[in-house]
Amino acid sequence: MIRRDAMKVGAAAGVGALAASAAVSAAEQAAAKPFKLHYAPHFGMFQQSAGEDPVAQLEFAAEQGFTAWEDNNMRRRSVDDHNRIAKAMERLGMRMGVFVVRYSQEIDFAGSDEGLREKVLDDVRASVEVAKRVNAKWATLVPGFYDRSKEWGYQTANCVELLRRCAEIAEPAGLVLVLEPLNWWTNHAGMFLHKIPQAYEICRAVDSPSVKILFDVYHQQIEEGNLIPNFDMAWSEVAYVQVGDNPGRKEPGTGEINYRNVFKHLHGKGFDGVVGMEHGNSLPGKKGERAVIDAYRAADAF
Repeated sequence: MIRRDAMKVGAAAGVGALAASAAVSAAEQAAAKPFKLHYAPHFGMFQQSAGEDPVAQLEFAAEQGFTAWEDNNMRRRSVDDHNRIAKAMERLGMRMGVFVVRYSQEIDFAGSDEGLREKVLDDVRASVEVAKRVNAKWATLVPGFYDRSKEWGYQTANCVELLRRCAEIAEPAGLVLVLEPLNWWTNHAGMFLHKIPQAYEICRAVDSPSVKILFDVYHQQIEEGNLIPNFDMAWSEVAYVQVGDNPGRKEPGTGEINYRNVFKHLHGKGFDGVVGMEHGNSLPGKKGERAVIDAYRAADAF
């Protein structure tokens, strides 16, 4: 090859390398753009990529474009952890999603045992303090098991009465207790609250800004389907959303739910709350974590 031809080849190769570099850079920049909705990963979801440190996991998620976070186990963490997590999220501009106030298999809400009711109220009081430390607006409340010895109407009345007492604690603190209906058929047989219309009825009866619905799309696909119409009919009481595909409870695109349409519908209705990513990763390791991020990019592309 003569020198002139070699120079042409070298120049072409240089241009090609620059173009490839620009394409990679553009892809990286696109991946870092904030999502249209406030999707919230949880601790452990990106641990292989970011390491075990909670703050490092928050930083990694923020770099990928996530603007929220949730942690069901926040009440079990130390005050020091609460303060450190809150400080990091404020620095990163991330919103705190739910943590769990109470999940039990006792007949606490549907029944009338005053001792169990006092335990519920104590959990709400403790959760108010946690919420203050981590800047949380929402917290999950699951109304226990149903009572096989009583008609549903009596149990519903018991639940409403106790939730009104819970609201008296939560309202002054600005905390919203979100009630999560859980499916009977795959994960939570026997829970009192298991359908969206049931949750809607209860929230309307309680009539408090501090008692609303957590609409978990995974649970409701199993329990009753009819996702978008149920969102519309219950909309005035829906304050928080969680997702996971079915079957398997993994990231969007691994099951039967058309999450692009679901997310498009939420966005179109002006939903500005948090969408909790309460599911596992379909693949192990860093590959699996990247698959989760890519799945949300695909579902968010509406």
